[in-house]
Amino acid sequence: MNKTYFIETYGCQMNVADSELVESLLQKEGYTKASQLDKADAIFVNTCAIREHAEEKVHSQLGRYDLIKKEKPETIIGVLGCMAQSLKHDLLENRPFVDIILGPDSYRRLPELLRRKTEDSKSLVDTTLSRFEVYDDLFPSRNEGVNAWISIMRGCDKFCTFCIVPFTRGRERSRSVDSIIAEATQAVQDGFSEITLLGQNVNSYSHDQMDFHHLLDDVAQVPGLKRIRYTSPHPQDMTDELLKTMAKHDTICNYVHLPLQAGNDRILKRMNRTYTRDHFVNLALRIRDYLPNVGLSTDIIVGFPGETEAEFQDTLEVMEILKFDSAFNFKYSPRRGTKASEYDDQVDENVKQDRLVRVIELQKKHTLERNSELVGSIQTVLVEKESKRSSAQWAGRTDSNKWVIFDKEDVQIQSMVQLQITKATGISLHGELVKQAEAA
Repeated sequence: MNKTYFIETYGCQMNVADSELVESLLQKEGYTKASQLDKADAIFVNTCAIREHAEEKVHSQLGRYDLIKKEKPETIIGVLGCMAQSLKHDLLENRPFVDIILGPDSYRRLPELLRRKTEDSKSLVDTTLSRFEVYDDLFPSRNEGVNAWISIMRGCDKFCTFCIVPFTRGRERSRSVDSIIAEATQAVQDGFSEITLLGQNVNSYSHDQMDFHHLLDDVAQVPGLKRIRYTSPHPQDMTDELLKTMAKHDTICNYVHLPLQAGNDRILKRMNRTYTRDHFVNLALRIRDYLPNVGLSTDIIVGFPGETEAEFQDTLEVMEILKFDSAFNFKYSPRRGTKASEYDDQVDENVKQDRLVRVIELQKKHTLERNSELVGSIQTVLVEKESKRSSAQWAGRTDSNKWVIFDKEDVQIQSMVQLQITKATGISLHGELVKQAEAA
């Protein structure tokens, strides 16, 4: 009988890429994708441990899986990823219905454990962290789409005091250039127009004396590839060579996600971010010098332990200086096992919430300001999906990572079109197709 699986994925793009890897392993074992969660023979949740909210969502899902298991005891339940790594004891003690617990470096063992599970009633666990595993020879099973995520490295050596990633995903190691090029080539052959290179610190990639800018230069020459993006870089590893490589190739998108986290030197030091406010501001300005009209986004954490109102104001000041195109904003969330969770000067929850609201409001203003500068300009947009607002409109991104909504007319998904930007509303732009005669 044909066995079926269902995977739910939480967290970052790296988890999305990992779920695609797991799907390819399951399909090699003869499993097919189930149409519904409760119809699957094996259910997996790929988990995130970065923030408390992500963990809560997974615990809530596990409650649903428990009910399915009671109805259908032969269903295999698996917990994969970062929570499997960080909370395996809790899962073993409090979630006895979970059959398989695998950390991010142990997915190769899944077929063997599934076969063993049919004969063995106890939980099967492997959360060993590897210094070498990069899944170099495994290509993911991707659903149809415009963008393919390609993991180029795993782990992190930065040890920011707020972050659990080095403990859940291990130390940095990079894939070979050849295997990445082969996967990018395959993605194009499979119909993907854009690829996004992924790593916990993507620009600290290093393999056989090839650095990230060398890899990017090679990937940019893959035939048929329309666009290349990457995420997330660390400011410490952002080099002029990388910026020159980006400027050299039209296929490399004119967009950089540069995580600030905080705008105060004492807090940055407490976070172990290894750069100062001035270094970050100068780097951002240098990026804009190398890459005119670049889209620049960031991450900001408010309410880090010990952050005073004056220190929070420094973050707002950096935002005012740089006016990011967009930002991912978070309240500090203590993660068990990290250094920052041990500080005894944690910031009050209400203060954190107030600061988060203020950061979000300021960023909305800056996003609208940046987007409004594009009104009247002509932008090249890759058509990615139907607009959420209307089935008569497409949504696509500029190479600077701004969403543009426009009337479908006779345009197909995955097309590259020229749009005149007519207005900016919120985080979106609106545009009109430039007819070919006009564009000529």
